[in-house]
Amino acid sequence: MLGITQFGFFLVAVLLLNVTPGPDTAYIVGRSVAQGRSAGLVSALGISAGCCVHALACAFGLTALLAASATAFTVIKLVGACYLVYLGVRLIFAKQTPSDEAARPAAAVQPRPLRQLFLSGFWTNVLNPKVVLFFVSFFPQFVAVTSAHKILAFLALGAVFVLMSTVWNSLVAWIAGSVTARFSGKPGVKKWLDRTVGSAFVGLGVRLATTVR
Repeated sequence: MLGITQFGFFLVAVLLLNVTPGPDTAYIVGRSVAQGRSAGLVSALGISAGCCVHALACAFGLTALLAASATAFTVIKLVGACYLVYLGVRLIFAKQTPSDEAARPAAAVQPRPLRQLFLSGFWTNVLNPKVVLFFVSFFPQFVAVTSAHKILAFLALGAVFVLMSTVWNSLVAWIAGSVTARFSGKPGVKKWLDRTVGSAFVGLGVRLATTVR
């Protein structure tokens, strides 16, 4: 449908990406602990809005650039697969250092108005070059080179990504004052998660790079 391939694999990859603690999670946890669940939920919505921008840019920018060249589209897929392997290796061998904001006590985080929290989450996500590179490398893996509806395929995948991320980040905000705060303080658990997700990304990159389309 719409030229989307391996959709189940896409869902698993997005789920693994979301459950891996990272800068977005640390920001949401920090704000939830400091100002309550409302602040965390607003921060999560700001991050989701940033993901919408990336999804739109990916859909229209990549499609416009690559629509005329199936070869270029394939090259982007292969480069993206290599980048996923790189991300996986980085996660597997990452040094466990706590996030500065997550590690700070709640009293040290200056309260901010909800509108400012939304914009802060939005711009933090939009201006992160690693997020841009991830979207550009990740989404093309699941769109067929021969698809006649690349824009719609990218938009559909982007909508699923944003929906899943919003649900997860909202859940993190909701429980940040209790379960998440204790969970984020356990480096052994985070190390296990990093290695699991890293291995999954390496496997995903290798499989997609070697798949004949």
